[in-house]
Amino acid sequence: MTDATIRTLEAKPNADSLIKPGELIDLIEVTPLTLTDRRIYNQLLENAWDAIDKPVTHIISKSALRGNHNSYDRVGESLERLMSAIVKISVMWNGEPAVERVQLLGGNIEVGNSEGMLEYEIPSRLRKIIRNSQVFARLQREVMFALSSKYALTLYEMVQKRGNLRWKASEILTLAALRGIMGVPKGKLSSWSNLKLRAIDPAVSEVNALSDYMVEILPIKTGRAVTHVELRWWRKDGDASGAADRALQFSKVGRRMKAEGRAEPVTAEFPSISRSIGIETYDPALQGSTYETARLRHPGYDIYFVEGEWRGWLAGKDEPKDPDRSYLAFFRSYAEKNPI
Repeated sequence: MTDATIRTLEAKPNADSLIKPGELIDLIEVTPLTLTDRRIYNQLLENAWDAIDKPVTHIISKSALRGNHNSYDRVGESLERLMSAIVKISVMWNGEPAVERVQLLGGNIEVGNSEGMLEYEIPSRLRKIIRNSQVFARLQREVMFALSSKYALTLYEMVQKRGNLRWKASEILTLAALRGIMGVPKGKLSSWSNLKLRAIDPAVSEVNALSDYMVEILPIKTGRAVTHVELRWWRKDGDASGAADRALQFSKVGRRMKAEGRAEPVTAEFPSISRSIGIETYDPALQGSTYETARLRHPGYDIYFVEGEWRGWLAGKDEPKDPDRSYLAFFRSYAEKNPI
């Protein structure tokens, strides 16, 4: 969202989406962040949102940050990388253009046991930036957890930040700036062809399949070398938006099965959607009322994480006769085994 009449702090997260200040999207990293790092940081911002501009500490359960892996050690590793990352933005200082560098995450205390809590701080300079921010992105939680690479998540955030600009539907970036924003490690994917093949094209395909926008990244040459890119975006029509909603239902178990080298027959109803994001699997869609039932029955749980666990459990089993009842039954068993 990018309306100068609305301050970022006035935007509120809801059950389906969270808010991320625009200044924290086009950032330059000292240490490249992983997909898990970026998801965890978004969750930390959401958890702190009601008092994010105040000089207070924030507390969150480590289990809320664990995501879809089993190791709590990775939470600590993510926190360390986040503490070494910075935001670099252009500002005016005493009437002169300047660059402000701000630490992404402040000090924190992590309780050692797996069920413990995390206490953390938002650095003071970053609080000031957020307090004055008027540019933000609304990120759909389900999309954030469905995207399978840090490049796809970064591109999704970039488009969500820019999507509602009234008189702008494209932007020219230097290739170096794009590499920095996407967090491409130094010395990796150094040629345009490798960068396009390994990072840009897969990210564009996922964002086009799962988000509310279509996006293109076109090369611009200076002489014979690609030195800039043009980022273009436009909102999908109703049919394409519906396809994105359905594609989300295929994404979770499809990525897991791809990683394990397995494949299941694709459902006949949505074969093109599945193949557009590299998925060859049956993955039943759930009704919206089922998600609401899950929220009411199991407050405090991440219903989409549990959904991912259910879809992983389904892999290799016969198709359930009633996917909604199957999911809710799995959720009940999961909650009994994993109380919060």
